[in-house]
Amino acid sequence: MVALVDCNNFYASCERVFQPRLEGRPIVVLSNNDGCVIARSAEAKALDIPMGAPLFKINDRLQRERVAVFSSNYALYGDLSRRIMQILATFASAIEVYSIDESFLDLTGLPGNPTERAREIAQTVRRWTGIPVSIGMAPTKTLAKIANRMAKRAGPAGGAVLDWSRVEAPRDVLAALPVEDIWGISKRWGARLRRIGIADALALAEAHPPLLRHQFGVVMERIAHELNGISCLPLETVSPPRRQILVSRSFGEKLSHRDDLRAAVAAFATRAGEKLRAARLLAPAIGVYLHTSPFATAGPRHAESRLQPLDPPTDDSGTLVRAAVESLDRMYRAGHAYQKAGVLLPDLASARHAQDTLFRDDAAMERSAHLMAAIDRINHEQGRGTLRYATQLLGQRWQMRQGRLSTATTTRWRTLPTVAARMP
Repeated sequence: MVALVDCNNFYASCERVFQPRLEGRPIVVLSNNDGCVIARSAEAKALDIPMGAPLFKINDRLQRERVAVFSSNYALYGDLSRRIMQILATFASAIEVYSIDESFLDLTGLPGNPTERAREIAQTVRRWTGIPVSIGMAPTKTLAKIANRMAKRAGPAGGAVLDWSRVEAPRDVLAALPVEDIWGISKRWGARLRRIGIADALALAEAHPPLLRHQFGVVMERIAHELNGISCLPLETVSPPRRQILVSRSFGEKLSHRDDLRAAVAAFATRAGEKLRAARLLAPAIGVYLHTSPFATAGPRHAESRLQPLDPPTDDSGTLVRAAVESLDRMYRAGHAYQKAGVLLPDLASARHAQDTLFRDDAAMERSAHLMAAIDRINHEQGRGTLRYATQLLGQRWQMRQGRLSTATTTRWRTLPTVAARMP
């Protein structure tokens, strides 16, 4: 028995946790730089506010409808997600964290009625975090996805539970589900399936497995088996090692000065180094890219990227910053208004099994390890950015626009809510 636990309208629900006055009010959350709508509450969906709509096009309507609008608060969302996953792990023999707001749980062999256990999970998450969840249960992950969707549509706003084995007409449900809406099937695959007469989930479940393997490969064959209740996709309880790290951002305003771009690239390289060390990985190379707006109708355009090898592979942020700034200086063109830049670390290798070099400087590597550990510890204890490289201080104009940002209440002492009690 597999359960998919999915947080309902997660970003919008997070904004409501510490602002109960928003209960029942439509909410939208914006992308980086407050550009487009990336999340909506159920009330906002009922108003047909489109996903991806640019804020400047719908701002008047949002005001008329009294929609609460927020900048993306990733510190809050990430911390609440971590707390939810910790709660879920206490209810199952195994857990796969699929995304920031979704997890698969293995309920096989656990005592008690699965439906009652799922209701207990939903109630506990809501009571301990304030986030409503919906839960779909089935013999396979693919069917659990379908069951979860049915639970969201049929259940109350606070979340619902649905067991696929109790669905009265499962064949009718599969027949009504377009192939493009099946977990793991892209629009391109959906178009190919339709060309051979497979338009819905039931048709895919009844298709000849060797035909699917021949036409699409083993992945499609496994999806068909999963629709028939045969589990082919086990829970991934251990995340696969990362192959690359990308840190990039669209700027709050277009940047023309070299120092502003240096500060941005240095910050990206520093953050990439933090991620490397957290995952115990080393980078054998660093790539940097930057570009002007591809939609600009005036002014010169420029887009370029550079890849620089790092010998030996490293997780030292200082080395990454120097290499990134050097690449930027080679690409920078005066008089161009740059919209975005990024740092990419490809082909990552485990720090435990790093290939040795003939002229390795053990003393330098030990100094680097101690320095990085000290910086990480201080930034963890005192807040990210407490210690920074001087290049990062050359400018702040690259920072995101977040004019509607709520507080990171669960991770910052100074934003904790205060309650005043009046003595009788």
